[in-house]
Amino acid sequence: MLILAAMVAAALDQPPAPVSGSARASDGDSFRLGPDRVRLLGLDAPELSQDCFHADGQSWPCGRAARDRMARLLAGGPVHCRPEDVDQYGRLLATCQVSGHDIGAMMVAEGLAVSSGRYWSEEANARRDRAGIWAGDFDAPRQWRDDHPQGRGLLGWLATIGL
Repeated sequence: MLILAAMVAAALDQPPAPVSGSARASDGDSFRLGPDRVRLLGLDAPELSQDCFHADGQSWPCGRAARDRMARLLAGGPVHCRPEDVDQYGRLLATCQVSGHDIGAMMVAEGLAVSSGRYWSEEANARRDRAGIWAGDFDAPRQWRDDHPQGRGLLGWLATIGL
């Protein structure tokens, strides 16, 4: 009986199966891949309506720039993702590649996302080179979301009040 229980638990604990195909960007760290919604692991990109600032203080739409770059990367060929889990919104949490290149690593290396658990060397290089968001000032995406909860719809609003 214990062996059967262990086998069932192991089967339930398996990550989702790999997914591949054509993808469409939602923002700088998530996209649709066929019927699946995918959130890249190990990075956090500026929110779509988030602005950042150049060194001279001029604002620029860094959230849109991140989404646009993601769209160009996804257009480079079939996307291959290895999901590790599913989040509370039903999105696959995955690492993904296009033409053999890690999409998350490219977004962080180009200064269009910050590292959040992976891609530390890519972030260090982007900081050093003052690439993308590192060329001026910006709010970390997590901080920006906390400061702007109204843009996330009813579910986001409920989350901010602890429901």
